[in-house]
Amino acid sequence: MLLEFTKMHGLGNDFMVIDLISQPAYLDTLTIQRMADRHFGIGFDQLLIVEPPDMPNVDFKYRIFNADGSEVQQCGNGVRCFARFVHERQLTNKTKMKVQTKSGIVEPELGPNGWVRVNMGQPRFLPEEIPFLAEEQEALYPLELANNEIINIDVVSMGNPHAVTLVPDVMKADVARLGPQIESHTRFPERVNAGFLQILDEKHARLRVFERGVGETLACGTGACAAAVSAMRRGLLANEVEIELAGGRLHIAWREGDVVWMTGPTAKVYDGRLDLRYFQG
Repeated sequence: MLLEFTKMHGLGNDFMVIDLISQPAYLDTLTIQRMADRHFGIGFDQLLIVEPPDMPNVDFKYRIFNADGSEVQQCGNGVRCFARFVHERQLTNKTKMKVQTKSGIVEPELGPNGWVRVNMGQPRFLPEEIPFLAEEQEALYPLELANNEIINIDVVSMGNPHAVTLVPDVMKADVARLGPQIESHTRFPERVNAGFLQILDEKHARLRVFERGVGETLACGTGACAAAVSAMRRGLLANEVEIELAGGRLHIAWREGDVVWMTGPTAKVYDGRLDLRYFQG
């Protein structure tokens, strides 16, 4: 069967977006992995799927699969692209919508020039909410890596788990070596997204993220939210900041006890159709 899709990205964090409301399809782990392959498939960091909601007063259900086929709870860059996709596909005429994710409800709002503002919900910090294995909540946790190397991390859930560590220069951070160790550390039962944050001044920071199931990406929306919130809690950043990632900038706003607001761009690359038989086992 021919499956229609759209290739999109948010700051270089790229997605294959599929409407499974108007067309039926079954996508197993192997099929997703094959479609994600950048040499033999479409190529993407995440697959985003549009489905009918199964909750009241919600517009859509939104499912996210990493390139390795694992389903995850949340994706900040993805939800912005999702909102633009359903509006341009005329699945809704709303510019403000409620979207059901595996981790709860998010509320994207379409703005001009492809920009989208999203209510990302409240961050969570308790170890069991991440989840992260710790006897009690602390401001920072020492994490032991290979060869007895210890780094200090903060843990934040934005609907998905994040470990944030401060670095003096994000461009010199050894993300390729440290990222996989943090992502699969035994203290994170569901793995974790590893963020490396450099503070520039109270309103600007730089960030690199090693995403679970993907590797280092050009941008991570929930990672930017988590890193900003972590630094704001410690008085290192103001309540509204610009987070600079390899693919561009995101605006993050948060106050203690409130929801996190993320604003950033989206881009449509192309529409396509594929014969699903070539990707199925």
